[in-house]
Amino acid sequence: MLSPAVMTDALTLWDFHQIDDEPRATDVGIGLGSHDIGVAEHTAELFHQGRFPLIVFTGANAPTTIGVFPRGEAVHFTERAEELGVPRGALLIEPKATNTSENFTFTREMLERDGIPVASATIVSRPYQQRRAYATVRKVWPELDVVCSARRQELGDYIASIGDESRVLNMLVGDTQRLWVYADAGFAIPVDVPEEVRAAYDRLVAEGYTSRLVRQ
Repeated sequence: MLSPAVMTDALTLWDFHQIDDEPRATDVGIGLGSHDIGVAEHTAELFHQGRFPLIVFTGANAPTTIGVFPRGEAVHFTERAEELGVPRGALLIEPKATNTSENFTFTREMLERDGIPVASATIVSRPYQQRRAYATVRKVWPELDVVCSARRQELGDYIASIGDESRVLNMLVGDTQRLWVYADAGFAIPVDVPEEVRAAYDRLVAEGYTSRLVRQ
C-alpha cells in the first residue's frame, strides 16, 4: 500500500506526463509497444471511432515484456486489435524496435518502403509515456504532424489494471528521468520539467523507485 506522500508525488508525475491533444483524424495510428496491452485496446477504440484508417504497432521486446509477449509486443498488440474487430488489412507490424526512437524510425522506414504516404499520425502510448513519445517523434520525424493519445485513467485505476504498483511507479519514475537523459543524448527534443515535478521525482528516487532508471 502506497503512503499518502508517495501517492501524491506519483500523481504529480502522472499528471505531468498527460498530453490533452484535441482529437482529430490523422493518416495513421502508431501504437507503441510496451508491457501495457491497454495501448492496443485504446488504438483499436480510436480506429473504430474513425480517427485513422491504418494502424502500425511497433515493438520487439524488452526485459519487462519478453515473458508477457514472447512473440513480440507488436505481434501481440496486433492480435489483440484483431480480437477487438480491427480488420487485418488495416494493421501493419513493425517488429524490430527496442526503444522509442526506433519505434518511429523503423515505422517511418517501413511506411516509405511500402509506398504509404503519411503526413500525420496519432501516437498511442501508455499514459505516462506521452511526453517522451512526443519529444522523441519531434526529434526523429520532425515534419510529421502528430496527435498524442492514451487511455484516460486515474493513476489508481491504472495501477489496478496492471496489478503491480511497484512496477508502475518504477516505470513512471524511469520515464520521467528519460525526458532529460534522452534529450541530453540527442534522442529527443528538450522538455521543460517544472520544479515541482523534478522535486517529486527526487523524492520517489529517495524512496527507492530506481529499478527503471537509466545509468548516467
